[in-house]
Amino acid sequence: MGLLFRGFGLVWRSPGLLLLGLIPGVIAGLIVASALVALIYFSGDLAALVTWFAGDWSADLRNTVRTVAQIGIVLGSVIVAVLTFTALTLTIGDPFYEALSKRIDDRFGGVPGMVEQPWYRTFGRNLADSTRMIALSVIASVFLFGAGLIPVVGQTVVPVIDAGVGGWFLAVEISGVPFNRRGLRLRDRRRLLGAHRALALGFGVPLFLLFLVPFAAIVVMPGAVAGATLMTRRVLGQAH
Repeated sequence: MGLLFRGFGLVWRSPGLLLLGLIPGVIAGLIVASALVALIYFSGDLAALVTWFAGDWSADLRNTVRTVAQIGIVLGSVIVAVLTFTALTLTIGDPFYEALSKRIDDRFGGVPGMVEQPWYRTFGRNLADSTRMIALSVIASVFLFGAGLIPVVGQTVVPVIDAGVGGWFLAVEISGVPFNRRGLRLRDRRRLLGAHRALALGFGVPLFLLFLVPFAAIVVMPGAVAGATLMTRRVLGQAH
């Protein structure tokens, strides 16, 4: 968590860095927020669709089951929405965040022996990794949706698991910027962060919760990339 807030401090004390990372977040935020609002608006209809078997039940029981299903749909969509926003922002702002991450690396001594590649050469690789992460988040959301249908547990325990899973995915996704600059792919990120799981969760879970605050993610994103760069340096044993 300390690395995350240090990243915020580095960016917010440098207006140029903050401005560099805000534009992609605004664009992605508008797209994802519109989709999420539409999903919440139609969540009642979706709940009725997935609980078709309750059509002949008593009104009270049918409404209870569909309310639980509606909550499960919204909770399950949160991880996908957060990760989609992150992936979309990083994709739109790839050259901006590459530059931001490089400035943070340079401030702490650079990356020994690294050969810089232009952003357009790494764009396709980064997009493929982000797409895989979104697919994994969709699978996780399906399981969380099912668990969310369990009375009491679905409304108490599942949101906590939701934050943990979302935080892990977020830590892996955002650290893609500094990892990709070092030629390390998604499998490398998962392996290295998996060996430092507590560190990754301490970084990712608070960030996930911040992303749930309306419009906060747009302002938080540049600092999160800076913090992820510091986390990457720590995982790789570099000065941070």
